[in-house]
Formats: sequence, structure tokens, C-alpha cells
Amino acid sequence: MIPMIDLMKQYRDIEGEILKEVKDVLESGQYILGPKVRSFEEEIASYHNVRNAIGVASGTDALNLALKALDIGEGDEVITTPFTFFATIEAIIYQGAKPVFVDIEPDTLNIDVEMVEASITPKTKAILPVHIFGHPVNMNSLIEIADAHGIAVVEDCAQAFGAEIKGRKVGTFGSCGCFSFYPSKNLGGYGDGGLVITDDDEVAERIRMIRNHGSSGGYIHKKIGLNSRLDELQAAILRVKLKKIDHYNELRRQRAKYYYERLSHLVTCPVEKEGYYHVYHQYTIRTPLRDKLRENLNTKGISSVVYYPVPLHLQDALRFLGYHSGDFPVAEQISKEVLSLPIYPELPEDTQEMICHVIEEILA
Repeated sequence: MIPMIDLMKQYRDIEGEILKEVKDVLESGQYILGPKVRSFEEEIASYHNVRNAIGVASGTDALNLALKALDIGEGDEVITTPFTFFATIEAIIYQGAKPVFVDIEPDTLNIDVEMVEASITPKTKAILPVHIFGHPVNMNSLIEIADAHGIAVVEDCAQAFGAEIKGRKVGTFGSCGCFSFYPSKNLGGYGDGGLVITDDDEVAERIRMIRNHGSSGGYIHKKIGLNSRLDELQAAILRVKLKKIDHYNELRRQRAKYYYERLSHLVTCPVEKEGYYHVYHQYTIRTPLRDKLRENLNTKGISSVVYYPVPLHLQDALRFLGYHSGDFPVAEQISKEVLSLPIYPELPEDTQEMICHVIEEILA
């Protein structure tokens, strides 16, 4: 099978650097919140030009802790997209808050910012946009709306590390930006990991306490917290990859360009709006023949994945929210047409050519 992503290829390219960093950690005897984590946090903060970066145990926890630190709680409403990974919604529900969905744009597949204001109520406490597949949400307009209503914004950047709007990186527009370092992400570790960035020093301090059992140090506990700490080994590995992330993203963009040139006459390809920098965590095409295409790709040994087959408002686990089929027609239609193709920095050109040739044969 041609895989969606070949993590071993990337590992082999940087094996020496990775093993040296891992050895340093193992020989240091410091495995939790040690110097590698502190250095990684400083480097991430510098990369995004923000004051604070706080490493946590996963991308889900990054969202969870950011919402906790902003005092999102029982009875509050948080506006978000129905077209995203389930973790986005879990973080809201963990707080006892209610997710309020807004439909998506048919081109970027991001939350339709023009529809957000109509969903704001006196209970709305935050907006949680997701930069889906690596294309930024229209953050400038969203922040204007949020500021006008005194609402916090927490950015889900799990799929968009390094993405930009007019040179400004995602994660820096809202109160907090939340990242995942799951292995398949653009910047991925060799296990779970996550991080929150913020320019709000008070929010940052709350997150640091919450991630460590609500402790400010010395077994003094000011909050009921969690055990959610990025470990030294993951930080060490991620520091190696962080130095290469811009190059990795550029390679993804090159492969996305090739797909567009070969396939745009047959399927609906991802867009990149003017002034935006797309990092193509996924290359997600759309076609009414999605199921036929996927079946035929599989018989040819080519991997593909449907992200996401059922929008969140129609998931069994969320029936209690009271949404129904037809509530968000764009997201519902998109979920029937999307198909993500293999994309990663090391994807060989001849392999990509073969993928495109097979798709052309199937859809011709």
C-alpha cells in the first residue's frame, strides 16, 4: 500500500539527530518538565512571536486547559464548527459548556465567519475556530466579531502548525492557540503531545498550574488541576523537527501544487485564499464519486481517508445537543464528497505521479 504518511522515511532522514537528543534525555535523569521542555517552549514562543508557550500532554488537553483557564464553565456556550475532529467538541463538553455549531464555507471547509454573529447569545463565552486541514480561518473578521461582543477566541491549530494570514501565524490571533503533536501532524512527535500559546500572562500561569495538578510549586495547590505535562523525550524530539518545520511545510505545498495541476479538472481541489499560507496537513479533494474513487484506489494499493464521514451534529454521541439532519447543509454535503489523499514532505514524485494517473483513469 502507498500510505497516507510515511513516518519512517522522515525518521530515517533525521535518525542521528533524534537518537542524540533521546540519549541526552535518558542520561540527564530529568524526564518531566525539564530543560528540554523549557527550551522547546521558548523556541515555540519565539517562532510565533508570543510571550508564552506551555507544553501539555496532547492537543485535546491543550484545548481543554485553554478553556479552563478562560473560565469557560457550566451553562456557557462555545461557538464552533461541525466539521472537525471530535476532540474539539470534547474539550467544550469537558467544561460543562454547550457547543453551538455554525455551518462551514464550501471552499475552505472552515467555519463560515459571516454566519457566526447570528449564533451569539448572552450565554456565548467563546468561539473555537478550527484551521481545518491547514488553511487558516478568516481570523481578522472573526476577532472583530468576538471583540465587539466581549467573547474570547481559542484557536484549534492542531492541523495548521506554521499556517499564516498575511505573515501572521495562526494561534496568535485569539486569546490562546492550541496545537497537537500527534505523530501524523505537520510537527509531530513520537507519541502524544500538545501545547498552548498565549500573550496573556495570567492565562499562561493558570495553564501552567492546571497542567501540574493545580500546583504553583512546592506542593502548594491553588486549583483542582490535571496531570497534563509534555514529557522531556517528546520535547527533545520536537526540537529537532521544529528546526525543519518550514522546510517540511514547503515540501507539502509543492506536493499540493502537483495534485492541483494534475487533478483540478476532475475533482474539486483545496483552495488557498489570497494572503493565506496553507500548510496542507491533509490534501482533501471533493467529488460526488467519492465512494467509487476510494474503492478503486484501495484495489490499486493507494491509501485514502474520509475526513470526516459524519459531521459532529449528527454523531450519536452528540444527539443530546438536539441537532438534526439539514441543520448545516454545507457540512452535511461536504462529508459525502471529501477524500484525503497521501501527502507528506517525503512523498516521492514518481509515487505521486502514479496516484494521479490512477485517479485520472478512474474518473476519466
